Amino acid sequence: MNDTASQERGELVAIVRDFAASELAPFAAERDAGRIFPVETLAAAGELGLGGIYVGEEYGSGLSRLDAVAIFEELAKGDTAIAAYISIHNMTAWMIDTYGSDEQRARWLPEMTAMRDLGAYCLTEPGAGSDAAAITTSARRDGDEYVINGTKQFISGAGAAAVYIVMVRTGAAGAGGISAVVVEKDTPGLSFGPNEHKMGWNAQPTRQVVFEDVRVPVGNLLSEEGQGFRIAMHGLNGGRVNMGACSLGGAQWAMERATAYVQERHAFGAPLAANQSIVFTLADIETELQAARALLERAAAKMDAGAPDTAVACALAKRFATDAAFTAANQALQLHGGYGYLHEYGLERVVRDLRVHQILEGTNEIMRTIVGRDLLQGAKRER
Repeated sequence: MNDTASQERGELVAIVRDFAASELAPFAAERDAGRIFPVETLAAAGELGLGGIYVGEEYGSGLSRLDAVAIFEELAKGDTAIAAYISIHNMTAWMIDTYGSDEQRARWLPEMTAMRDLGAYCLTEPGAGSDAAAITTSARRDGDEYVINGTKQFISGAGAAAVYIVMVRTGAAGAGGISAVVVEKDTPGLSFGPNEHKMGWNAQPTRQVVFEDVRVPVGNLLSEEGQGFRIAMHGLNGGRVNMGACSLGGAQWAMERATAYVQERHAFGAPLAANQSIVFTLADIETELQAARALLERAAAKMDAGAPDTAVACALAKRFATDAAFTAANQALQLHGGYGYLHEYGLERVVRDLRVHQILEGTNEIMRTIVGRDLLQGAKRER
């Protein structure tokens, strides 16, 4: 990175850090306890350009994926759950910007990048999680409309969002029969299940999205029929890196709290930091988080460059960063002893929020599968 780019990123990160410190961190505990989804705060984030971070400059901020890693780390230091939702929203806006027509981009992106209209990404179904190519939600062509029937599961922002990008089956079984269609809020036949009671991520709603003879214009199709799986996978590359960055931010916040606490807390006549095992634990956390950041930045750089091994790099970074961050946050909680278990200290909230990052955007078992299969295929090519 040249000096000018480094300075610009530093200035950008400082702005996001201030926003996280003033608009997210002071309210994180309250929003978690009350299951409050702060739509007004999201609109304020939109005013800073955080609703279209890597959407092109015509409608968005036009920043790089490398910039996005730094942004999501800072946002997550304020509130991991809200940072994660902003990542999901950005993925939906990016999909429309990348695969939508000029008309579609003009129709949806101005309000989405301002975060006055929120986005939701509808891929997972009750019977199709990791096996995304097995989705059954159907979109039957009827003249100039698609008629959509099916149910989507675990959808972040459902009910509050205005724009739903829905992966539907328009063709035969398998990945090639999947298409991406935009469904707007208040479309007849669109409904939602109750807000799920979750371990974490309480500051954003998670609900089923139900489609019962939902009719949308054929003009709401992104790209072409049969391109939905490709769109979904490309979107998930970025989502995986973003979620890794959110994990990193939450863990970094937890480590900073633990580092201060072990110097203040005394036991057996000395601060906890005088215990060599405490020093080693902090050193291990710092090492793991720095390694995670490097892998995330490497994957982001590959996305920016369009490298052929981008998907593998993103899977590798997501697996390592989310595992390392959860372990780090849990160790930070342990260093606080009983106080770490109390809601007011914030550590238990971060641990709960980070746990799901090892599951969503592709479970970490799937990430290992992607990396391992690539290694085996490479070995075959070399023989």
